[in-house]
Amino acid sequence: MAISSRNVYHKIWQSFLAGDFWLCISNEILEEYAEVIARNIGVNVARYVIYTIMERKNVRQISPSYKWNLIQADLDDNKFVDCAIAANAKFIVTEDHHFDVLKDIPFPHVDVVSVDDFLKEVKLGCS
Repeated sequence: MAISSRNVYHKIWQSFLAGDFWLCISNEILEEYAEVIARNIGVNVARYVIYTIMERKNVRQISPSYKWNLIQADLDDNKFVDCAIAANAKFIVTEDHHFDVLKDIPFPHVDVVSVDDFLKEVKLGCS
């Protein structure tokens, strides 16, 4: 969502590039980013974005050693949960409602915030 300069959420990408927050990723997450960006925007853009992410100092490469399987509605979403838990991340930013189930799981606790709430968290606003 945040890659295109025409999107209202582009300020998230700009804030990431400025080092305003940490991004925790795993190899599985990078592969999904590459696949989705290539499909929706193009292969060259996907390569650029992945390269840019990998070169940032505010990126933590995580190799989760345990699969929690907390999301049953879409098992593919668990890669984000496993990474967040292994990284002790503050939260996962998503609009995907499959992650809502995490609100009812006390352990391991993983907070989920919407993109708009994330904008407030990093004080970017949405105007």
